[in-house]
Amino acid sequence: MSPNTDFIPFSKPVTGIEEENAAVRVIRSGWLTSGIEVKEFEKEFAAYVGAKHALAVNSATSGLHLALEAMGIKRGDLVATTPYTFTATSEVIRYLGADPVYVDIEEDSWNIDPVKLEKTIIKHKGKIKAVLPVHMGGLNCRMDEICAIAEKFDLKIIEDAAHSFPVNTERGYSGTIGDAGVYSFYANKTITTGEGGMVVTDNDNLAKRISIMRLHGIDRDVYDRYTSSKGSWKYAVVEAGFKYNMTDIAAAIGREQLKKAHSFYEQRAYIARKYNDAFKDMDFIERPYQGGDNSWHLYIIRLNENRLTINRDRFIEELKKAGIGTSVHYIPLHIMPYYQKLYDLKKDDFPESYRKYKQSISIPLFPGMTEDQVSRVISTIKEIGLKYSGNDQ
Repeated sequence: MSPNTDFIPFSKPVTGIEEENAAVRVIRSGWLTSGIEVKEFEKEFAAYVGAKHALAVNSATSGLHLALEAMGIKRGDLVATTPYTFTATSEVIRYLGADPVYVDIEEDSWNIDPVKLEKTIIKHKGKIKAVLPVHMGGLNCRMDEICAIAEKFDLKIIEDAAHSFPVNTERGYSGTIGDAGVYSFYANKTITTGEGGMVVTDNDNLAKRISIMRLHGIDRDVYDRYTSSKGSWKYAVVEAGFKYNMTDIAAAIGREQLKKAHSFYEQRAYIARKYNDAFKDMDFIERPYQGGDNSWHLYIIRLNENRLTINRDRFIEELKKAGIGTSVHYIPLHIMPYYQKLYDLKKDDFPESYRKYKQSISIPLFPGMTEDQVSRVISTIKEIGLKYSGNDQ
């Protein structure tokens, strides 16, 4: 297998002249921070997903923090979530002095297991106040079961929908099903503003609290202060808030990305279908869960190491040599030093999460991938699999 200098990245943001023009428009306007572009982006996003309120923020991390804070999560509370996620999902719980309680993932997906979730809630006898499910890779969690459990035990639901825009399910768009949902617009997400996020909710009280807390706990947003007849210097600090607002430059880019969201989704879904078809007969690979609603933000393969003479890490190295970019989503939080030490966790505490982590590789999937690039990813994976499985002897 000879190296290929035409490197295929794991992910790549897709922007065009529309985003460039939008950014230039804002720069020339003289108003760069939160203003009319943010307000319009919020309106357009809320209309897109069918939410009553959409609140733009500077990251999904800050959005999760704001949602939890608005729901009254405080020191000593417990929040049930998954260890199979990026650290942001857990760290925001710690910001509030609360503690994450991890629930292992399903056998057939990377999402939180509702059966294990209910057992965990019962075990903690009323101390868990909220559930924070993660739509891992873009696959919508089993929200029917999760919502039923939350209702049974009177728990709030904050959806970590960082990966799952724009998945439209029978219950509505992913992220709009719980009490609040949070989307990410980081550079590699399904739409991007470079850095940024959006919180959606139908709850007026949550929306009001988040709106105030995202900008220093001030009772007037900055654009209102400088455009209304009331003096810009007249405002009240009603809480010790945060600095989590989105800029107009980011929002203007986001508005153009939102117009392309469905097209981007169709391109990712097409590539995922190509992968699904190509990998179905490769016995050294297990494909992602084939049911459910999926944005295909990530395409994660699992290696059947019983069929290979190399492990996952070596497989990644072989792909790198061939010019194929990859990533691993994720290293489970229960084996990260901070959480491991704080909660005295062991790798075997969440065996499904640990097993999948050791087997998983995220392969290139982004709008704009050419047919040749998709074919090269497929053929390279097949070549490596055959080389290290003995099937080519």
